[in-house]
Amino acid sequence: QVQLVESGGGLVQAGGSLRLSCSASGGITGVMAWYRQAPGKQRELVAAIANGGTLNYVDSVKGRFAISRDSAKNTVYLQMNNLKPGDTAVYYCKQTTPWGAGYWGQGTQVTVSS
Repeated sequence: QVQLVESGGGLVQAGGSLRLSCSASGGITGVMAWYRQAPGKQRELVAAIANGGTLNYVDSVKGRFAISRDSAKNTVYLQMNNLKPGDTAVYYCKQTTPWGAGYWGQGTQVTVSS
């Protein structure tokens, strides 16, 4: 059973930075992505990175967030800079394997104060 464990969330002031980590027990093959869900809102894709290195970001985080992967550590990162109160949400890691299976982590809370 694949397990994804997120870490790195917390409370930060607006303009600050956080780095989220997602450790995958089965390796980081396929597409690795970060989603977020704010209270009362639908879960949305924030950033994704494919095996070949293709990157994708939601417009609201372009230029502020960066997704990366370290295959040797089976870990995907989300570097978040210039955080805004609107970034407050629970952030989830998702893995979509090459054979189409999807796995989610338990989520980590990010709170940005104004």
